[in-house]
Amino acid sequence: MSAVPWSNASGLVAEVYAQIADEMRLVVPPAQLHSPSPELLAAYWMLTREPLVASAVPRAAKEAVAAAVAVANICPYCVEVHTVGMYDLSGEHDAEAIAGDRVEAMADPALRALGAWARTAHQLDDAAPEPAGLSAAERAELIGVAVAFHYVSRVVNVFLSSFFLPPGLGPRARRRMKQGISRLLRPTLRTPRPGGRSVGLLAPAAPPVGAAWAAGNDDVAAAVARSYRTFELAGARSLPDAVRRLVLDRLAAWRGEDSGFSTAWCEDLIADLPARERPAGRLALLTAMSSYQVDDRVVAEFRRFDSSDAGLVDAVAWSAFAASRVIGNRLAAVRTAAPPVESNFEHLEDAGWHNSGHHDRGRAA
Repeated sequence: MSAVPWSNASGLVAEVYAQIADEMRLVVPPAQLHSPSPELLAAYWMLTREPLVASAVPRAAKEAVAAAVAVANICPYCVEVHTVGMYDLSGEHDAEAIAGDRVEAMADPALRALGAWARTAHQLDDAAPEPAGLSAAERAELIGVAVAFHYVSRVVNVFLSSFFLPPGLGPRARRRMKQGISRLLRPTLRTPRPGGRSVGLLAPAAPPVGAAWAAGNDDVAAAVARSYRTFELAGARSLPDAVRRLVLDRLAAWRGEDSGFSTAWCEDLIADLPARERPAGRLALLTAMSSYQVDDRVVAEFRRFDSSDAGLVDAVAWSAFAASRVIGNRLAAVRTAAPPVESNFEHLEDAGWHNSGHHDRGRAA
């Protein structure tokens, strides 16, 4: 697949690239991979940006949620990206506990509760409870981050390398590199940003069914409405109706269990599709249910169904979105409270880890 280079970008792609570069210092690879489908690029950006920059919840908490979601999706690239951010925001110990799938070993009680909640967000039977005492604004941001990065992890697994850092590094060298990168990223993590900047990239849309959780923050709600509509349109133009029904039916029956190493379950499900539609069904099901199992063969077979880069991006994006939307609905419905943590996030704000710009300890000049 050929991403649009920054130097050749125009129209909506150029506008989104400019926002991303301004806030993140570069056009990050997950953004570039969306570029063959410009409106999906805008949808990806607003779905991830608005929950992250909103200021009811400290950025440290959001990076912990994103990292735990990445672990759940077996996305090493995303785990490394978000634990690098945690090095600066919350420290090496808790970052490495999440990276090693040892949420229970996290030292900070608020982050530990959030990490456990996010790590099991997709499970119906064994989900950790939501931390107690969250306001509507806090829930909008935290569920928004979980939804966004369940989407992003799936797309990254399909298109990008498994590693953000060089894979040959030993544990000590890897930690040192994370520390160095985290210092470079400090301005992107700590500099306050206005909410709502991205939502003007797409036309207004009605609030989607099942996303009432977003109503606690107007910018998050607008981003969710516009991005959800864009993903739905991408699915309608890239995947046959029978394939989308198959994915949605499978997700409705899914209780969060891992699919395991075999893809026989997928082959069984697509067997009743017309032969021409089976490659699309295979890509869509694997992206939604076990994105780490999408390989070059699966993509190449889909290319015989639709050879365009835009069609491939549309199909993967809709499939990842379908799963993340179901998980968001589950998070919104589960209100069982965990034992209260230390005034929720007040101690994080006091430590200077908030995203609002009111706390300056450790911020780059």
